[in-house]
Amino acid sequence: MTNPARIELDGQSVELPVVVGTEGEKAVDISSLRDVSGYITLDDGYGNTGSCTSKITFIDGEKGILRYRGIPIEQLAGQSTFIETAYLLIYGRLPHAKELQRFSDLLTLHENLHEDMKYHFEGFPSHAHPMAILSAMINASSCFYPGMEIGKPTAPYFDQHAARLISQVRTIAAFSYRKTRGLPIIYPKPANKYTANFLHMMFSDPYQDYELKPEVVRALDLIFLLHADHEQNCSTSTVRMVASSKANLMASAAAGVCALWGPLHGGANQAVIEMLEDIQRSGDDGSRFIQEAKDKRNGKRLMGFGHRVYKNHDPRAKIIRQTCNTLLKSLQIQDPLLDIAFRLEEAALKDDYFIERKLYPNVDFYSGIIMRAIGIPTELFTVIFAIGRMPGWIANFKEIMDESKTRIYRPRQIYMGPTLNSYVPMKDRG
Repeated sequence: MTNPARIELDGQSVELPVVVGTEGEKAVDISSLRDVSGYITLDDGYGNTGSCTSKITFIDGEKGILRYRGIPIEQLAGQSTFIETAYLLIYGRLPHAKELQRFSDLLTLHENLHEDMKYHFEGFPSHAHPMAILSAMINASSCFYPGMEIGKPTAPYFDQHAARLISQVRTIAAFSYRKTRGLPIIYPKPANKYTANFLHMMFSDPYQDYELKPEVVRALDLIFLLHADHEQNCSTSTVRMVASSKANLMASAAAGVCALWGPLHGGANQAVIEMLEDIQRSGDDGSRFIQEAKDKRNGKRLMGFGHRVYKNHDPRAKIIRQTCNTLLKSLQIQDPLLDIAFRLEEAALKDDYFIERKLYPNVDFYSGIIMRAIGIPTELFTVIFAIGRMPGWIANFKEIMDESKTRIYRPRQIYMGPTLNSYVPMKDRG
């Protein structure tokens, strides 16, 4: 039994229970603090606040550890697939062969959008951002299917809705890409597996199917898998907050898409490519930029390096780096931006300035390079992130719905505005 925490407030000693996680993480449970003392805690940005207990993902940023349901990300990346990992996250364990087949069959069954949803695409301007289309279409999809307004994932339709969301998010993404290019819609092929089908819908044309190279399919599947969940980040916390109001799965996921859209969250891999393009336009090969990035006065930032959570290395980056190198070698791509990228990588891994500050390449650095090599446009990078993160959002939605004592999320605040004021009629205002 862990001893309780004690704090002194206005001469009163307040005892608060200590919660210890299965990996030894410790937290002071302040749920009753306001009731017994009248105080709340203030933690701007929730950087030191645990908003929930969860059984889904464990991260140790100091040691560079990431585990889904206790399984190291290295094992999943080397032996599993995105769809098997999605099942693991949502249902809490690896599936048996028949369970995985049933899950895959559900994905195939629900991969097509309701035909009436196609008309919604026509309402967006050609320059609409794919994330705007994605969030709107996910939200709209709840109108087309019965049983969406369910309070419990154990209700009859949860499996179908979860599979529908995972499956259709890639269909929506592919359709939105083709709309912005003025291209005809390509429907999914039931014979194709998940990631291959996405590439087919993206890049095939009405007369010839896209050539599905195994190394390309595997690289994109790995990106999905590595992004499948990442504990209580901005978008996942948003999904849980919306779900706490008993909003349906599609509404909760659409909110997650909106949170992910921000450049400080899901836009990081897009920022990597934009940085490389800026370097190229300046006539630099990356050497000058490396020196400039060391000087805080000029505002140059080395995008795709370092991580808010991982203080040593991003374990996902170590995994995806080899895949990135293998893919580029296999495709024999000649791209000046990639030359700049690897020059930055080499310098950052050897330069004492970056080593001392632990600014190692993170997963966004390599995933951006891979997606560019595949031919995915920069504005779609965050959509790829959303496709990958969908199983984690669903798992968190399910977890919060399964908890019988979950209250609607309602953070407090410390008011710093004017004290009691009075209304002044228009004629008397100065």
